[in-house]
Amino acid sequence: MSTEHEVGTAAAHRVVILGAGYAGMAAAIQLAARVRRREGVRVTLVNAQERFTERLRLHMTATGQRLAEMSIPELLEGTGAQFVRGWVTALDADAKTVRLDDDRVLHYDTLVYGLGSVADTAAVPGVEDYAYTLNSVQDAELLAERLARLGSGRVVVGGSGLTGVESAAEIAERHPELNVVLLGRQEPGATMIPKVRAHLRSALERLGVRVRSGVEVVKVLPGSVELAGGETMAADVVVWTSGTRVSPLAAAAGLAVEERGRIVTDPALRSVSHPDVYAVGDAAAIRQSYGVMHGTCQGGMPTGVHAAVAIVRALKGKKAKPFRFGYYHTPVSLGRHDAVVQFTHPDDSPRRMYLTGRRAAWYKETVSASPWSTYGRMKRMPAAGAFWPRGGRFTRVRDAR
Repeated sequence: MSTEHEVGTAAAHRVVILGAGYAGMAAAIQLAARVRRREGVRVTLVNAQERFTERLRLHMTATGQRLAEMSIPELLEGTGAQFVRGWVTALDADAKTVRLDDDRVLHYDTLVYGLGSVADTAAVPGVEDYAYTLNSVQDAELLAERLARLGSGRVVVGGSGLTGVESAAEIAERHPELNVVLLGRQEPGATMIPKVRAHLRSALERLGVRVRSGVEVVKVLPGSVELAGGETMAADVVVWTSGTRVSPLAAAAGLAVEERGRIVTDPALRSVSHPDVYAVGDAAAIRQSYGVMHGTCQGGMPTGVHAAVAIVRALKGKKAKPFRFGYYHTPVSLGRHDAVVQFTHPDDSPRRMYLTGRRAAWYKETVSASPWSTYGRMKRMPAAGAFWPRGGRFTRVRDAR
């Protein structure tokens, strides 16, 4: 049994990237493309499966719609990066090793930690046992099979955030025979301007989705959910989209994390406790002047690119530049032919600009498909991936943390 994953000569600088989500994949392609003509740098991407998970489209997979299967090794083709399939079971930040589920051990000189978030199934009793999630393609396919067999009945979607709204709308459109109920503490689209919120609510009503705001699910049971206050609602299927959690591996390894378990980073996206570890995407607690970033694809991919550029600069003996990012939109699909797009200020507060209807649906699908063209451009022209909204005055920091 091998105890070390050899990635080159003894002199090679070994960069291991954990997680091939939007951020991890961006880091791998960007870094490998920038160092492929450079001797002595080896890039290895680790992920539990070979298929790339299109998280932006899992609500479509959950309703039986077939999507193109993206192969991670194929996406890396031509970059020189190596792909290793395996579940990460342990990280030793002092020894600089990563252990996989088959007891392989990978040694690194620089680590990019991109093990992103999943639905929080532990906070509410019964969710783990009785609810469906959209954490992976396999999870979504299991839900699709269950919905196809249901015939009639009630589907309760727990969580009125963007994932909950998209899931409820998609299920109602594809399965009009089902009674879909969306439960959440807040009104759907709560952060959007009134006109956008009104369109979103109208679309859900048109699709037959019953919305109940200001409620909290406190327990999931076989065939029902229990709400705060004691009310019980029958449910043939429960889809859980309320809250997320991250892997406990970073905290267990002794990396500095915040209350949610995300790695606390410096302005260059390095761990404040272990500078040879970079954190990207949902795994990182990245502070900007407007606050700590929340996990989205629009912010995740830039973190991966920035980490890659920072590593290249470090290898050249140069100081990394601080990461800056400003949000620019919130697109939400409402079935296949309707959507809303709320354009935002860099701090994620809503602008007056928005799109609704078919134009918004086209925009949302363009956004969902954009990572593939972006990855392709980065392979040919790495600098093409380094453009995103920096946020202007919203992210300008006078004093370094």
